[in-house]
Amino acid sequence: MKNSVMLRISLALVIFSLCGNLSAQKSELSVIPIPTEYELGEGNFVIDKHTVLYADPAQTEVMHIAEMFQKQLRTVSGMLLPILPLADFEDQQHAVVFQLEPDEELGAEGYHLEVTPNHILARANQPAGLFYAMQTLYQLLPPEVVKNEVARAVDWTVPAVMITDVPAYKWRGLHLDTGRHISSVAFIKKYLDQMAAHKLNTFHWHLTEDQGWRLQIKKYPLLTEVGAYRDSTLVGHYGTGKYDGKRYGGYYTQEEAREIVAYAKERYITVVPEIEMPGHATAAVASYPQLGNTDKPVKTVTTWGVFPDIFNVEESTFDFLEDVLVEVMDIFPSKYIHIGGDEAPKDQWEASERIQFKIDSLGLKDEHELQSYFITRIEKFLNSKGRQIIGWDEILEGGLAPNAAVMSWRGEEGGIAAAKDAHYVVMSPGSHLYFDHGQGDPDQEPLNIGGYLPLKKVYSYKPTPDALSDEEAQYIMGAQANLWTEYLPTSDSREYMVFPRISALAEVVWSGEEHKNWESFKKRIPQQLERYELQDLNYSNTIYNVEIRAEYDEKAKDFEVVLHPQWEGIVRYTLDGSTPTASSNVYEKPQKLKAGTTVKAGLFADSELQGSITSETMRTPQPKN
Repeated sequence: MKNSVMLRISLALVIFSLCGNLSAQKSELSVIPIPTEYELGEGNFVIDKHTVLYADPAQTEVMHIAEMFQKQLRTVSGMLLPILPLADFEDQQHAVVFQLEPDEELGAEGYHLEVTPNHILARANQPAGLFYAMQTLYQLLPPEVVKNEVARAVDWTVPAVMITDVPAYKWRGLHLDTGRHISSVAFIKKYLDQMAAHKLNTFHWHLTEDQGWRLQIKKYPLLTEVGAYRDSTLVGHYGTGKYDGKRYGGYYTQEEAREIVAYAKERYITVVPEIEMPGHATAAVASYPQLGNTDKPVKTVTTWGVFPDIFNVEESTFDFLEDVLVEVMDIFPSKYIHIGGDEAPKDQWEASERIQFKIDSLGLKDEHELQSYFITRIEKFLNSKGRQIIGWDEILEGGLAPNAAVMSWRGEEGGIAAAKDAHYVVMSPGSHLYFDHGQGDPDQEPLNIGGYLPLKKVYSYKPTPDALSDEEAQYIMGAQANLWTEYLPTSDSREYMVFPRISALAEVVWSGEEHKNWESFKKRIPQQLERYELQDLNYSNTIYNVEIRAEYDEKAKDFEVVLHPQWEGIVRYTLDGSTPTASSNVYEKPQKLKAGTTVKAGLFADSELQGSITSETMRTPQPKN
């Protein structure tokens, strides 16, 4: 049977090689992330009531993948496709085959997908590869396949194509901060569903913060009875001084956390929990004051920022942290446990006689070396349990723990230094991968932390720095985008910040620098947005907005205004305060405008406004004192 399958694949390759003008058709494959290699064929495979799925019943994971595909097709089409044993598949038409087959070039997550008018063959080394083949298959089908209800009058056809697809990086991550604002279990499952659809495989779950401890630890119940709640929450941006006066909080029971881990595992996603130390520990110190460095009472924080209450270095504190980590490891089977290590002010350590005595007794130079001692001690404990630590790049300060991996967020310098020192690295620079940053006109964006990270800038990111040699580059495990939730209290606001930037991230970490192409990506995004629409995702359409860039000329006392579209289309604008329409002026070159002029602009295609109207009034800069 194996030989017959391979023969058909070989024949199909010959047929594909004879198809003319294949390279010119590549833009027609609307798949994100774009596969490593593909060739379009002729015709389509039609899924109808005659279609049969094939999988080996002795391979539990493969059967489960086939059942997931069967279930989704039944949801949207009403058809219940039978699953027959793989041994029964010979040369039938109307066949969709899920098959494990050794192929070194595919690694643990790669796959081959062959679609002809007669059959669909998905082959991989490991079940994860078949799962990713299924994600590609969903994107080859009409967009309605992603719905959670029957889609009427849809022809369930798949274009003929030959795909070989292998990810560029092993760590393809997305982070979620639940310390500042907690997400429901249902939202996290939806988050995981979308990660899987984009072929991301690592969910970094930020569980403890100054503003809330979110994971039940049975040995220390006050962490959730006290530390999971704050008395109030900041309203608006930092510095407003306004608070809502409402008690806020919540936490995940261990049963809920296990449920999420299991849900992720079914989607070939590893959940990496983060338990912050020694900083961002106010909620823990509020719960158990003996963990802190002062005798002053501490409350869970109600605003955002960096706070002084960090863990002390008493033996009892290490006992506490080891107890916590034992329960964490019992819930999370991941190789890596994230221990934070960032933004730990040393003021309290500097002022504490006990801490200073500890530094002297250990023969350390300063507080930075004490933090290194702290992290190294935690690492030894986790290593003794068969786990590894990963931390933010501040763990480099004072000396890096021997086996630690580094998550580089303050640019790439920390990651480069760690890789040169033979430590594994995940690149996560704020400049390109902080999804809490704005992505459009601030006046039209939901409340966020600020900054500007448009889709194109995410897409431009290259996880492996040129500064590394080929040998050093092997320590770059991949990249991860982070979603911090200080200013994102609702599910809608979080979705808005993630979508569609998650699509750019997917292409960065799966397709890699060699295969991604911005012009091709732009052609594929509209169908991706259609999929988001069908799933009721609150995605951002700021890619269709026009940026207004104004530079003041002090000598001429006027502004040079440039209207910059991110996307193709016709930019139309007005200067009289009216809303641009399909008959308004077409932007062709920069405009010289006087103070007080209001510019409004929009992107049009086929006389239709594509995004939102952006607006800015020219205001003379105030002289600096």
